[in-house]
Amino acid sequence: MAAKRRPSFARFDLLELDGRDLRREPIERRKALLAKLLKGAHLTLVLNEHFYEDGAAVYRAACQVGCEGIVSKRLGSPYRSGRSKHWVKVKNPKAPAVKREAEENWGSSHWIRSKRRTVVTRGG
Repeated sequence: MAAKRRPSFARFDLLELDGRDLRREPIERRKALLAKLLKGAHLTLVLNEHFYEDGAAVYRAACQVGCEGIVSKRLGSPYRSGRSKHWVKVKNPKAPAVKREAEENWGSSHWIRSKRRTVVTRGG
């Protein structure tokens, strides 16, 4: 009989602590506070690993173990919602979730119509 696996929740960033807004703090400070906060936490809460290494090498290693990809963040950067020149996401095209996304073409108007949702497009 296979061992029962429990879900875990990866924590990436800490935006607020005890009512204090941390979004303007540099990423390394927010990660350090998060690590301290999660130390001794329940096993289902895990700190997402971060590496101070060459991004290309980390990406290759992440792909080798089947990760969806990596997010590279510039040291000293504050939190910004949405896309940013200081945060770059690179997906692993061989990861199951990325393959599934490409196969199903999520977000395309065809996929949305096939799921019987209303399509809203710009300029047309």
